[in-house]
Amino acid sequence: MNAFKPPTRQGIGPSCVGLPAGPWPTLLDFLATRFPNVSPQVWLARMARGDVIDALGQAVLPEHASQPPYPAHQRLYYYREVPNEPRIPFDEVVLYQDEHLLVVDKPHFLPVVPSGGYLTETVLVRLKNKLGLDDLVPIHRIDRDTAGLVLFAKQRASRAAYCALFSQHQVRKTYQAIAPWRPGLSWPTVRSSRIEEAGQFMLQHEVPGVPNAITHLDVLEVRGDLARYQLKPVTGQRHQLRVHMLALGLPILNDGLYPTLTPEGQLDHAHPLQLLAHQLEFTDPVSGEPRQFESARKLVFL
Repeated sequence: MNAFKPPTRQGIGPSCVGLPAGPWPTLLDFLATRFPNVSPQVWLARMARGDVIDALGQAVLPEHASQPPYPAHQRLYYYREVPNEPRIPFDEVVLYQDEHLLVVDKPHFLPVVPSGGYLTETVLVRLKNKLGLDDLVPIHRIDRDTAGLVLFAKQRASRAAYCALFSQHQVRKTYQAIAPWRPGLSWPTVRSSRIEEAGQFMLQHEVPGVPNAITHLDVLEVRGDLARYQLKPVTGQRHQLRVHMLALGLPILNDGLYPTLTPEGQLDHAHPLQLLAHQLEFTDPVSGEPRQFESARKLVFL
């Protein structure tokens, strides 16, 4: 078993790709096929900087990658980069940490982990750099657009126990949202439906079938045409709360996906999605103590 663990660089760990058997004469040919949006010139530049390494931790040199033979049945690690990544002008706040657990109050617009055009401007990479915690891993995630609580595991040994809390639905999650007020609806209510991919971007929608998404909803406050709602998801489907609110005729204020998809790159920092991961409650699997955390962030009715 290969125990090699690639090092992080400025809080960023490498991506990994397996090299299967195949017809490629060289490693560069395989990479061109596997990653058609990354040019061979980009791969060669990465290799020249030492950003591509093999399963033994040795740098893959450009001259080796462009010549036979193709090194099948191995692992390849590479460090991503995002040119001209803009600074996200909002900061995460650490609410609590102990030997095993770290609790963060995330702002709107900041992704939890690297993806797409976000790498260093993510909660995970920022915290790794600030705190020097190379083994830090999110136990769960919330959308980039959503603010509020995110839990991170600090140690490999206890990570699985915390992750099991979410996979076994042992965490009581409470969200808040600002959305239109419809006096004709009866509260509290439960929305139970089947949510699947809508086939466009990463959008989801409700479809007929056995329910896989359940949310308990109630009203906390009414102000004119808007209200502040309490949302308690039992399950964790992607965009579940946004889809369920839309299905009730209550699209969440400033939602750039539902009901209308906003083109990528048109973020409006003055009008964040009014959805907040407000509270998390669970029994700590390591200490056995009851835990309750609450976000200090507030939604606005503007």
